[in-house]
This record gives sequence, structure tokens and C-alpha cells, in this order.
Amino acid sequence: MVDLNNVSLFFLFLTLTFLSLAYFIFQCYSGPPNKNSCPQSYPLVGNLVGFLLNHHRFHDWVADMLSTTPSLTIQVNGFLGLSHGICTANPANLDHLLRSNFSNYVKGTRFRSILHDLLGYGIFNVDGDLWFTQRKIASHEFNTRSLKTFISDTVQYQLSNSLIPYLSTACDNHDVIDLQEVLSRFTFDNICNVAFGVDPAWLDMKRVGETSLVSSFVQAFDYAVEVSFNRFMLPLPAIWKIKRLLNIGSEKRYKEAIEIINEYAMNIIRFKEENCRNDDKQEKNQDLLSRFNHSASNLGFLDQDQKRRFLRDIVISFILAGKDSTSTALTWFFWLIAGHAQCERLIYEELSAASAEARLASFSYDDLKKFNYLHAALSESLRLFPPVPINSRLTISDDILSSGTYVGKGWFADYSAYAMGRMKRLWGPDCLEFRPERWLDDDRVFQPRDQFNFPVFHCGPRTCLGKDMAYVQMKSIAAAVMYEFEVVAIDGGGCRERIANPPYVLSLILKMKGGLPIRLKRR
Repeated sequence: MVDLNNVSLFFLFLTLTFLSLAYFIFQCYSGPPNKNSCPQSYPLVGNLVGFLLNHHRFHDWVADMLSTTPSLTIQVNGFLGLSHGICTANPANLDHLLRSNFSNYVKGTRFRSILHDLLGYGIFNVDGDLWFTQRKIASHEFNTRSLKTFISDTVQYQLSNSLIPYLSTACDNHDVIDLQEVLSRFTFDNICNVAFGVDPAWLDMKRVGETSLVSSFVQAFDYAVEVSFNRFMLPLPAIWKIKRLLNIGSEKRYKEAIEIINEYAMNIIRFKEENCRNDDKQEKNQDLLSRFNHSASNLGFLDQDQKRRFLRDIVISFILAGKDSTSTALTWFFWLIAGHAQCERLIYEELSAASAEARLASFSYDDLKKFNYLHAALSESLRLFPPVPINSRLTISDDILSSGTYVGKGWFADYSAYAMGRMKRLWGPDCLEFRPERWLDDDRVFQPRDQFNFPVFHCGPRTCLGKDMAYVQMKSIAAAVMYEFEVVAIDGGGCRERIANPPYVLSLILKMKGGLPIRLKRR
């Protein structure tokens, strides 16, 4: 049977075959250039040559191209003309895409076909009534103070009983640890506690036997996310569809991974059903799944299986949103702090003033709201390293963006949060510097930026409902770790030169390449 796994070699060969012809046609091309044309787009091969040459620095390549255009927008041409689209870093265009003409830009068939096996009909993968119903339920729950307090209390409990003891042991043993991996395990435990009321204990090495099922799930989930992203990046989508039809290679393993994911999600749902049968217990369940389970009972499902499928998609959506996004954001944050001693000192002073008599940092929800400099430093880190660096929509009808850029029916419309954080026209000549002070007013109080300049949590009607939850998690973890330890990055941490050429992996989430090896020193 033909092995179609190594598609990159296939496309490299195809590129070399067409390169001479493409160059000749390009030289002879006499039409007037579009002011928004991609600087590295050629007839027939489109952007494929530039993509292959810049695959290792994809997001910086996109940022470089966007910065050369007057409108911070480029037209993207697919391989062999099979697809067209635009990519923008223009705040006015984002306002148009994500708010003022919201109904014309949807997730669409491209998203659904690629992510349906993983996300089903979850909120991140649907439009219209399905999206509106889930959004309405989620909006009500996320805006309750009881949930915010529950999240804060849960994070603090896990910090005191899991993460800080783990880091203390590593510190006492003078171990070098991969902070990105540690944070990923901790935030997975945390999202499962907050969202489902279950503790997978992924960080607790003493419970290896108990976490074997968790390990299988995490490996399957990571693989499914990787394959999903690779589907997006393929110049010829027919490749993955043929592999799926024939059930071979990565698509065969993907199908097996989905089965493991589904079983894990259904185990959680059955556990919650059993736990919620007693009305007294249900009153005590503050986790998100219990809240959704209660709301879902009023949606008129035909049978129990239909309701379970609805809850399954919610479970996977929560894990996708919370498993790696927070840990990735914190990884870049600690990498930056390790290279900026002055910022580290100011954060520690802010924490010490709030917890002068505490031996172990334990900050309440109200305490966290007072940490203006920490909030600014986290926001500055998110500006430079957004966990979801690029996002996409599909165009229903022909349209003209605010910049005057034409977008055709069926085109994709991408926006790069990563590029926007690195645009001098948006953030000034010091845009590649880590400077939390840009978020503070004269009284050192945090001042949020316009959402269309800082689309890290998306914008408009689809703005991330978990934004406040994410900040609570990040501030809680950063405060606890920095109050107890000095984090020393083996590579020295982030500086201006490294911020301009950061070590990331091309994936759905902007993970740090090779992890973040660190040592810890007690304060």
C-alpha cells in the first residue's frame, strides 16, 4: 500500500518541477500588481515557495509580509489557484470581519470538515443557532461571581497541594525541569477540576498507575490536535481526505486517537451523571460541566444519547481551550521575565506588599484584581506571544474590507494576532521590546487596549468568554511561583534579539520549541 505520510517531500518535488516555469511566467506577467498582493506569491504555485522556505518561521514570515503593505493586509493565493483568501493585521479590518459584518464571516465548511471529528458541534466549530445556543448558556455561567470565586479557589487549592510542592522538590534537588511540560500538566489538571470536577492528577508522579488512562488520553488528544493543524496547512486538502477515505497513515492513527478521546470524555460525562443524581450533591457541584448539564436538560433533547453527544462536544471544547493555552502563555511569560530583571523585581514587590505575612503565597480572587503590574506584564507577554497566533474565517458573500481590500465569496479571511503585536504602526517603534509599562496609566493602574488592536482573546460576538478565567489562572500561577521562587532559564531568557526570532513550534498553539528548561532558587 502506498505510504502518503511524507507529503512534504511530495510537495518539495512538485515545487522544484514547477519552479522554473513559475519564474518564467512571473517575469513575463504584465498585469498591474495588486497593492495587497502577497510579496511571495507566484503564478501556479501561489505562496508554496515562500511557505516551504519559511516553514520554520511561519508567523514571522506572515508578519514581515503584512508590514510591507500600506493596509497591513495581503491577498493569499493557494497552490494551483485552488484557494484564495486574505490575511490582515489591520484593526479596522478586524472590526469589519468580527463585528460590523459578523454574519458574512463564519467558521464555515473549511473549519467543520477539518475539526468535526475532534470538536463535533462544539462552540468553536459551529455557526448560527448551534453557536448562539451554546454561547447563551456559556455567557450566563461565565458571568456569575460564584463561578469566578470557584475557579480562583480551585486554582489556589491545586497550587498549594500540587504545583508548589512539586516545584519545591525540584528546587531542593537542584533539578533542571522543563517548565513548559510542568505547566502543561498542571493546567490540564486544573481545567479538569474547574470544568468537570475531576482530578486527573497528571502532575502527580506518585500516581503513575492511576494516570495511565490520562496519559493515553493526553497523547491521543495532542496527536489529534497536531493532525488537525496539519490538515489546515496542506496546500492540497485532497491529500488528507484521500488518506482518511483509505484509512491509512496519519488519518488511521487519527481515527484511533478520536476513539480514545471519545471514551475519556464519555467516562467524565457518566461520572457527572452519577454524581448529579442526588439533588443535594448537585447543589454542591460548581464545575462548568455540571452547570451545562443542568442547562442542557432544558434544551429538549430527544434521548439521553443525544444529550451525551452534546456534552461530549462541550468537554472536548473546554479541554482544547484550557489544556495548553494557559500553560503556553505562562511559558513565554516566564521566559521573558527571566531576561528582564527589573520587571521581575517590580512584580515581586507588588506580591510582597499584598502577602507580607504569608509564608506561602495564597492570593484570593480580590487580591488578584489588585495586581496591576502583574496584569500588565502578562498582557505584554500575550501581545508578543499569543497562544493562538492566527485565526481564520470563511466568506459567505463578496465584500470590501475597511481598508478597501476585496474579499471574494468562498475566500478564507485570516487575521494574525502574532503579527499585530509586532506592528510598529500599532505599538510604536519599541514594539519588539517587553515593556509592561505601556499598559499602565500615570497612577500605575492597568488600562486595557482596544480589542481590535489586541485580538488575543478574539473580538466581537465571539470574544472568548473564558478571558477573565484565563487571567485568574495566569495571575494565580505566576504570583504563587514568583513569590516562592526565582525562575532561572537555562538559555538566559528573552531579550530583544530573541523576541525578534523566538523559538516556537508551528502548531495550533504557539508552543516553545524544545520546552523551557529552568532551575529554581528559593526567595
